[in-house]
This record gives sequence, C-alpha cells and structure tokens, in this order.
Amino acid sequence: MTELPEGGLPLAGITVVSVEQAVAAPYATRQLADLGARVIKVERPDGGDFARRYDTTVHGESSYFVWLNRSKESVTLDLKSDRGRQVLEQLLGGADVFVQNLAPGAAARMGLGADALAERFPSLIRCSVSGYGTSGPWAARKAYDLLVQCQTGLVSLTGTAEESARVGVSIADIAAGMYAYSGILTALFTRATTGVARAVEVSLFEALAEWMGQPAYYTRHGGTQPPRIGTQHATIAPYGAYTAADGKDVLFSIQNEREWAALCEQFLRRPGLVDDPRFATGSDRVAHRDELNAIVAERFGELDSGEVMKLLDEAGIANAGVNDVQEFLAHPVLSARNRWRDIRIPGGAVVPALLPPADLTGTAPRMDPVPAAGEHTERVLTELGYRTADIAALRTDGVI
Repeated sequence: MTELPEGGLPLAGITVVSVEQAVAAPYATRQLADLGARVIKVERPDGGDFARRYDTTVHGESSYFVWLNRSKESVTLDLKSDRGRQVLEQLLGGADVFVQNLAPGAAARMGLGADALAERFPSLIRCSVSGYGTSGPWAARKAYDLLVQCQTGLVSLTGTAEESARVGVSIADIAAGMYAYSGILTALFTRATTGVARAVEVSLFEALAEWMGQPAYYTRHGGTQPPRIGTQHATIAPYGAYTAADGKDVLFSIQNEREWAALCEQFLRRPGLVDDPRFATGSDRVAHRDELNAIVAERFGELDSGEVMKLLDEAGIANAGVNDVQEFLAHPVLSARNRWRDIRIPGGAVVPALLPPADLTGTAPRMDPVPAAGEHTERVLTELGYRTADIAALRTDGVI
C-alpha cells in the first residue's frame, strides 16, 4: 500500500505559486491547500487581492476572501517592477504549479504565459484561468461572473416568467475553479507517471457552458428552450415548491411512475389520477402542469408544512423545506456530521468554516488561518536567500 506523504495529506510537498484575485483561481488553489499543498499567494503591495475589499462582514474581513483563502501564505510583490518579477522567477524555480487569473493579456506581457514558462521551467505545471479563453475572438474581453451567466444563457433560464435572475452565488467562478482544480490534479498525476508537465487552461465561459449541457440539448433538439418558471422544474412535473397551510414552502419532486402513483394514492388521496390521461406520462404532466399544480396546491392548503413533509416521507417522495441561509447554517446534517471547524482570520478572530466536501478516509484536511496581505513576505524572501537589509530595501522601494 502506498503511504501518504509526510504530514498525512496527499499534496504535502507540492508547492503552488498563484498570482490570483477574485474567486475562480483562489477557489482552485484553496482546494489544493486543503489537501496539503503549500500555496504561496502573490498579491499587490497596495492592498492585495481586491476581493479583500468586497465587503467587511466577517469581523471586518470580506466574506469572499475568508471563504477562499484559508491555509495560504500571502506574499506581496509589485509584478510591474523588474525586481518584483525577479522574486517571482525565484519562487517559480521551486514550484510545482503556477496559477494565474490576471486580466486578459497581462500574463503574456510579463513573460508568464504558458509557453514562455515551459521554456524556463520545464517541470512546472502552468494553469491559466480566463474569462473567454486565451485565444479566439473574445480573448481580450473582460469577464465577471454575472456577465458569463448572461453570455451562456443561464440567466434566461433562471427566475420567473415575468423576470429573469442571476444565480445567487458566483456559479461561473465556482465552475471554473473546480475545473482548474481537477485539471491541476490531473496534470500532477500525468507529471508523476510520464514526467511531462502539462499546461491547464480553463475559462469561466467554457466551464459554465459545460453546466449548460442539458438545456443546450433540449433547445437544439426540441426547438425551444426550457421555460423560466421559478422553483418549478422546466421539464418535470410536479417538481417545485408549494405553500402549506401554515405559510411555509415545501419543495418536492416526482422522478418516476412509482413515485407518481404513491403521490396520488398516499398524499393527494386521489388514486384515480394515476391513470388520468392528462397525467399518464412525464410529458403529459408537464403539458398539463397548471391543472396538476392546482390539485397539488389544494392538498397543500389542507396541511401544515410538518404534515406535508411527514406524508411525503411516508410515500417515499423526496422533499425539503425551503430554507433561508440562517436555517442552512443551523442544518442538523452539518452539526450531526461535525462539518464545522474553526479557523483564524486576520485580526485574530476565529470563525467557523465548512470542511471540504470530499472526505478522504484517515485524512483530515488542512484548515489553517486566512492570511493578512503580505503576512508571509519576509519569511518567504528569507527562504529565497534575501537578507534583512535586502528585504528592507525592497519594502522601501514599494516592491513588496
């Protein structure tokens, strides 16, 4: 059996240097840090990653930054200066992975493009996270999460018939960060088995385009896109949230004919609906959604939400109360499964953070503090051989 590296985490001994900002790249590298990689986050001397200032809700720190940057080391470097880039070159000389999500064209201008880095550092895995790719007609175009939600058509599917809406989390950034993370892991495996260091490229647009696969097939082959219908499901019925007699919403889903029969017989108490030609198949139920919704809503109006969920559970039908964020934070699954861990943030406060969702048997993920901007600059420069006077000069000149 292969032993884990020293430290007990799969990526212990791997060093990642990331010139990163905002969400997508930091999300990828935080997951590498969770697995034990040393992640050196390079930030600007004039305030660091701008995501630090998105809000001040977590004891004065940004909720985005606290979420995305635990267990990293922060080094401030002015990469527009020759000496700043020289320090970065030294860092890359000892790194396994380089990640960047700079503005379009900025990495290439600084000599940090994938091909240029491959010539200088043949064993370095290079990961680029961009808006629309590093080639093609939109390579130079800026992209943010909501813009990409719009460009992929996601916003046209989200909301109600009267009004479209953005997805309430940074879903394009998260998708890109996940694919960057899995791409880097694949590249590390490839290097370990073949000796070849591959480049990884992920764009927000193409990451979210993959997640648009089902509506894309539906639209291309069905002639029209799925309708925008709030918490209802565009292609399955009944599937959605309904209001119980106590005013609380409960969502449930019918996935197959067995569940449809159970709903009619045990919950609706109208067994004759099972063979009603209006509702005989999934497609029939979607076609007659309004009539079906009226029947379901009438039954919900006779019961409070607890009774609704109890009856649906007894019928073997998946259901859930429609939680707000406070209810999610207090969810019994998270507490019973011990998913919260305390982490320290800049300023010394301690806040709860969720464990990474993928559990590895016998391995506890790293949950180290969120760094202050430039907190580890002097330590990292000392490791590179810089003397105290050299570091002081760099600071005086604004390089760090």
